[in-house]
Amino acid sequence: MMPVRSLPVVQNWDCAGCSACCRSYHIPVSAEERRRIESQGWENESDLKGMAYFAQDGGWFTGRSYRLNHRADGACVFLGADNRCRIHAKFGSAAKPLACRIYPFLLVPAGDHWRLGLRYACPSSAKGEGRPLADHVAEAREYAEALEVNTPGAVHSPPVPLRRGQVVPWADVLRIVAVISKILAEETKPLEYRWRKVLALSALCRDLKLDGGGDAKKMVTGGRLSEMLSVLGEAAGEEIPESPDDMPRPSWVGRIVFRQMAAVYARKDHGIEKGRAQRGPAGRILAAMRFAGGAGAIPKVNSLIGGVQFRQAESSEEPFRADSSALLTRYYRMKVESLQFCGPTNFELPLWDGLESLAMTFPAIGWLRRVFAASGLNRDEATRQALRMVDDNFGFNKLLGLGRQKFALKLLSSRGELPKLVAWYGK
Repeated sequence: MMPVRSLPVVQNWDCAGCSACCRSYHIPVSAEERRRIESQGWENESDLKGMAYFAQDGGWFTGRSYRLNHRADGACVFLGADNRCRIHAKFGSAAKPLACRIYPFLLVPAGDHWRLGLRYACPSSAKGEGRPLADHVAEAREYAEALEVNTPGAVHSPPVPLRRGQVVPWADVLRIVAVISKILAEETKPLEYRWRKVLALSALCRDLKLDGGGDAKKMVTGGRLSEMLSVLGEAAGEEIPESPDDMPRPSWVGRIVFRQMAAVYARKDHGIEKGRAQRGPAGRILAAMRFAGGAGAIPKVNSLIGGVQFRQAESSEEPFRADSSALLTRYYRMKVESLQFCGPTNFELPLWDGLESLAMTFPAIGWLRRVFAASGLNRDEATRQALRMVDDNFGFNKLLGLGRQKFALKLLSSRGELPKLVAWYGK
């Protein structure tokens, strides 16, 4: 079995029993998991008699699959009145579906080991409550063993390409990741500046032939690669404006494309936070048109959004406070070091493209922070709410993996709009 490595990012977590995950997600179950749950004798429980344990997804073209069923109030059919999983309470954690056991952990294969991360869609992760992440490595090993059985291709998987056609060894991928994480950890600078520096470094590195163009003698690797990236990072920092006020405002094209992506990050299609605008094709089309126009009331694509105008989301906002900046710094370093921004965990995006997709979440969080602040939340709580909403979709919402979303990201990048968006919504 491949070892599990915790990350150097300081992060705490323990389940707080809020049951948000039991009310918000559709949990897939395999045939074996269905058989196991059906054999547990739930038909003897009075409140479960006659109730379907599973719901069917898919169809003729996508293939049939099953998930845990939910009650009319949105709760999982096995969620008890005490907000505890009844399967877990009666038979232990191992009796639950694997997806339930793993959440909110992230296990990402990196050649000869798994990298351990967390999803900040979980409120306890965002608040940093509980034991250090390193204390969970033992249970994470159990999940990794199950993943290796179910996804054998993850074992000794090939390195994530830097860009299409350019592959370097895993050790060099991790060197690049370490340099990016170091830049994001420079807390003497505002986070929006650090992200603009990362994007400038990415732009410098995209055209470099780090793999030697097929010639092993010309390959930039090991300590030479780390040294070169450090020099390029310093050069990138000197080339970008110090203040976001010295950055031009995003163009009207950039703002239209951005709002369409922000709509995807804000939406919730199922669970208790499902928005009214998501309840039918007509509502979704109308919401898309409203986001394109950017005027009037923001469509309720998520039940947490309500009564806020687009102009309020575009109004000037005070910089992220110290607590919010520390939270977002921790989040982005976790995403980078756990590799949950590229490859199989982010719709097979190459490293540099995946990094830009992660950078896009920063203005999306800044936009939503303004929305929630206008709704009456204090600035730090508004940031946490925005982060949870964005992370709920990042790497998981299939819409973000579609060609049109990837094209939109490339458009913003090629037109130089992404750094402008980072500066505008990060100040």
